[in-house]
Amino acid sequence: MGPVSSQQTAATADQNHVAASTAASTVREAPDQPAGGRVVVVGGGPGGYEAALVARRLGAQVTVVESAGLGGSAVLTDVVPSKTLIATAEWMTIADRAPELGIRLDGLADGDAVAGNAPAAAVLRHRIDVPAVNARVKALVSAQSADIRGRLEREGVDVVTGTGRLVDAEHVAVTGVDGREHVLDADVVLLATGATPRVLPDARPDGERILTWTQMYNLTELPQRLIVVGSGVTGAEFAGAYTSLGADVVLVSSRDRVLPGEDADAAELIERIFRQRGMTVMSRSRASAARRTADGVVVTLEDGRIVEGSHVLFAVGSVPTTRDLGLEEAGVRLTPSGHVEVDKVSRTNVRGVYAAGDCTGVLPLASVAATQGRIAMSHALGDAVRPLSLRGISANIFTAPEIATVGLSETRLQQMDAHYRTSMLPLSRNPRAKMLGVRDGFIKIFAHSGTGTVLGAVVVGPRASESIFPLTLAVTHRLTADEVAEASTVYPSMSGTIGEVARMLHQRSED
Repeated sequence: MGPVSSQQTAATADQNHVAASTAASTVREAPDQPAGGRVVVVGGGPGGYEAALVARRLGAQVTVVESAGLGGSAVLTDVVPSKTLIATAEWMTIADRAPELGIRLDGLADGDAVAGNAPAAAVLRHRIDVPAVNARVKALVSAQSADIRGRLEREGVDVVTGTGRLVDAEHVAVTGVDGREHVLDADVVLLATGATPRVLPDARPDGERILTWTQMYNLTELPQRLIVVGSGVTGAEFAGAYTSLGADVVLVSSRDRVLPGEDADAAELIERIFRQRGMTVMSRSRASAARRTADGVVVTLEDGRIVEGSHVLFAVGSVPTTRDLGLEEAGVRLTPSGHVEVDKVSRTNVRGVYAAGDCTGVLPLASVAATQGRIAMSHALGDAVRPLSLRGISANIFTAPEIATVGLSETRLQQMDAHYRTSMLPLSRNPRAKMLGVRDGFIKIFAHSGTGTVLGAVVVGPRASESIFPLTLAVTHRLTADEVAEASTVYPSMSGTIGEVARMLHQRSED
């Protein structure tokens, strides 16, 4: 899984996906190879290991080639570690509400209050044990990777440690850790090599002071002043987490606001909360270079200004891992950005060669990578297959509060000149939210003006990643707002606001 900072709305990615023109429209297609063949998967991330499991169930002999560890960047350096760190930071965010709930914080005398610009996390900074936090992160990463390996091995998948290179459509050369090379025969090849952090020429990471998101888990102390370059999903998540952990954070954004590709109401809310928690947000500021000093870093902006800090994290997107894989020599077509060009059943232009995940540039989500991999093997081995649809793909940003989206965004609806209605309510009116001390967040639903069909939705609040699911079902199965409203919700519950927002979209029948 590549960086979350390159994450887009599902609707935008579906509209712009350059290789979708050859997608099949039926649920079953003629296979490129018969079931029971030899499948070689290059890359052990979600796209790769999910594909391997499907191929084994369909009777194929499967080999997975992976150099870094099973799970890919999603498990090893991106999703699992970052969300584990964020889960720790969340406890400090919850501590902000402690006095309001009648809980006296350890270290505060009776009658003391937490200053508005100094969250409880800052007061309790001395209690954050960064080495212990990162040790837990790494332990969970190792455990998840081991679980995936165990599952593959139990299913009869051969796992080879090394790097794979496409010789042609029927052969994959594998270079092992000892430097020796051997060639695997293949009837089907799946490329699932992911993506790596983009690096600026004048800001080379050193793993100590100048960092990518993959290197944040080697820190031995809380940064005194962390400069985060990039205000997309990854930048916002890390900036928010380290602010909650007690660090002084400066977020450098090249755009007018943080999360420029997300729902405007959600992005404005998050930026307001960031500033309230003491974060410095530098809008319309683009970093061009970074260098180390004796005890920190200096980041130079394009307009000549400098920003000083103890550490800097660059979260400026990713590049597909497609170089030195023999793709051009084998005739596999790449996009101008270097991604592998695929259709909606994950085929490349070379018969028998498929690709899945971040190396394809379809949508940088682990869930999408896994779906692509499963579709690829179903198609290649002759099983029933439904081409990839991004209509009902939900995505989540793990800030505090979280931002979850599904379906068409309001920006896309406006670009399409669509006939739609919007309904929105703040969570502050929700009784369960009041009990939990939750003040920030909202539910927003877009529905077709005529049919009432749910076209998209935004959920901002605690555990939005969980709350978005009923709206994902609504978008996926083309439910109307009335059908959503008719479903019973628990009282009191956060999901009750979903039903209330859906009821607000009801239109009286003219009959």
